[in-house]
Formats: sequence, structure tokens, C-alpha cells
Amino acid sequence: MTGLTLMNDTILLIQGLSRLGIKHFITTPHIMRDIYPNVGSNLLAEGEKVKQELKNRGVDVTFQVAAEYYLDDHFMGLLSKRDLLTFGDNYVLFELSFMQEPPILQEAIFEMQSAGYKPILAHPERYLYYHNSFEVYENLHKQGVFLQLNLNSLAGQYSPHVKKTSEKLIECQLISFLGSDCHHLGHIALSEQVLSNPYLKDLISSDNLLNHTLIQ
Repeated sequence: MTGLTLMNDTILLIQGLSRLGIKHFITTPHIMRDIYPNVGSNLLAEGEKVKQELKNRGVDVTFQVAAEYYLDDHFMGLLSKRDLLTFGDNYVLFELSFMQEPPILQEAIFEMQSAGYKPILAHPERYLYYHNSFEVYENLHKQGVFLQLNLNSLAGQYSPHVKKTSEKLIECQLISFLGSDCHHLGHIALSEQVLSNPYLKDLISSDNLLNHTLIQ
């Protein structure tokens, strides 16, 4: 893809989600050294280009750049240098391996909180190794780790088991943030489909959801 095509797709995604009522965007590209070797300063620079293009096209939304960090040694190195992209009240979004819980999870949580960061665990419903150990979610919540649910999970995008866990996390009032997980134009239809989901409606009407606190 050319840079022009990527920019156009980016604007189309934002416009599509905007038509669903979303007016404030925080994009969180992956940072994973071996697969998504993004650099924070580069992401911020690209974000400025997107802001300018949105302005040029008259798209009335706010747009901010952060990241979704894969928890590994590379992340721990960035953390030690306090070189993390944050949003809101110094939140840091991070994700785990889908295969097994990383042995450095507790260390990472401690280091983030000690440095003044507020950790948000991305898509907890998708870690299958937690599905039969629901107390892990509860313990993370008690530790001050915020949990961010993917909208696509409620749409059944990943599996019935993931959808069921999503619903249970909402029922147990453990979800603090919602993410679109919108990677391409096809995901917009999924986002629209899930708007009528009763669990989503319950979450939005509750006092647990904190997305509104991120509006600048």
C-alpha cells in the first residue's frame, strides 16, 4: 500500500466510526519489537499528518495517538526509560501473549504503577488461559489494572467462548474501557451490529465505563 492509500483508508475508518456517533478518537497502534517495530516518536509524527488531513477534509473529530504495547522485554526496556505513549490520566495500554500468561506480568504491573502509569490490559476476554480462572480478572481489577473490552468480542468475532467471557466481565462490573478493535473497513459493520447488544447497553449506562473521562 502507498502512503496515500493508507491515509485514505485511515480517514474512511474515522468517518465510518464517526457516523456511529464516535467523535473522539485515540488510536493505539501495536508496538511489538519483532512484528510491529513501531517507534513512539514516529507514531506521533504520523498522527499529526492524520490530524491535518482530517482538518483538510472537514472531519469534525478529535484525534490522539497512543499505543498498544506487547508485554515483553522490549516493553520493559521502554518502561525503564519512561518512554511510553500515554493517554488520558497517564494510562498505558498493554497486551499479553495469547498463548500463556507472561512470567513478568506482576513485575510489569508493579513497575508501571511505581512509575506513575495507570495500566490498562487490552482485550482480557481474549486470553483463553484465563477463562477457567476468572479470579485472575478480579485480582487484576483489585490491583488497579483497568480492563478494556473489544467491541468485536461482543459481536462474536473471535469465538462464542470469548463472547461469553465478555458478557461475564460486564456482569461482574470489571470492564472500565471499551476499544473498537477496528483494523479495517469491514469492522465498522461489526461495530454497528453490536450497538444493540444488551450487555453493551448495560455497560454504557453504568458508572463503570470511563471512556468519557478521556475526552480532551
